[in-house]
Amino acid sequence: MTRAVEVAPKGASRAGTVAVVGAPNAGKSTLVNQIVGQKVAIVSAKVQTTRTRLMGIAVEGDTQLLLVDTPGIFAPRRRLDRAMVRAAWEGAADADLIACIVDAKSGLKADSLAVIEALANRPEPKWLILNKVDIAKKPRLLDLAAQAGAACPFAETYFISAETGDGVPELKAAMAAAMPAGAWLFPADQLSDATTRIMAAELTREAIYRHLHAELPYASTVETEKWEERKDGSVAIHQQIFVERDTQRAIVLGKGGAMLKTIGMEARAAIGELTGGKVHLFLHVKVKADWGDDREVYRGLGLDFVD
Repeated sequence: MTRAVEVAPKGASRAGTVAVVGAPNAGKSTLVNQIVGQKVAIVSAKVQTTRTRLMGIAVEGDTQLLLVDTPGIFAPRRRLDRAMVRAAWEGAADADLIACIVDAKSGLKADSLAVIEALANRPEPKWLILNKVDIAKKPRLLDLAAQAGAACPFAETYFISAETGDGVPELKAAMAAAMPAGAWLFPADQLSDATTRIMAAELTREAIYRHLHAELPYASTVETEKWEERKDGSVAIHQQIFVERDTQRAIVLGKGGAMLKTIGMEARAAIGELTGGKVHLFLHVKVKADWGDDREVYRGLGLDFVD
């Protein structure tokens, strides 16, 4: 994934890492996509959409920002939950800046407050980002900022809407100014550290979430099994969709395979935008009751297999 217009600076430059943390559904992935300027992380109205650390790479003047989009931090119950929470905290370790995203519409609920309190004693610089201010009650915003500030010594507070982009350019510029001097760590045209195979699987998972978010919230995952470059410049991609039960497989397939066809059409178009070429996408749905305890699945997701 590349950007065609940026050129690495020849003189003095800055580069640093911003860990984007927060409770589930705070808008972390949407913000990362806005700052990068292109889609690098999947977005869904369902909480816990992001499952692993994903780095988006943004440019602001002479600064390269490495934005670590982390899974939402919540009280884990399953092995996958524990792996996601560990990935979130590891993503924050040694960052040049931690950006704590709070859903200003929902307010400072227990999950957001728990994240803020956990940040209080961390050594990294911390900023509070109140998101969704376009749909939040305006009189509450300063009170929310004060409550959060009482729980954690945030150096800066910003009010933004990641969805509309309001306040994001100012936030991006401030982040860039806060980064240390240093050479860029990635090529100037690179948008993410994720492989194309991983991103392709994520785009298919996003299509599943979009169409089946009520019926199949967290019981599925997607693996790219085969990636074949063809002589005509197109690519043939075979992906496996794992679900936990036969009833879930039936939901993904839909009547006469109609739902799987819809998911495939949407995912194929998105992957085509990612690769910049024609895509032949072959989706297979398999019941694997224990996929949440399979080390290979975790390896494919870039997560640690935790006890």
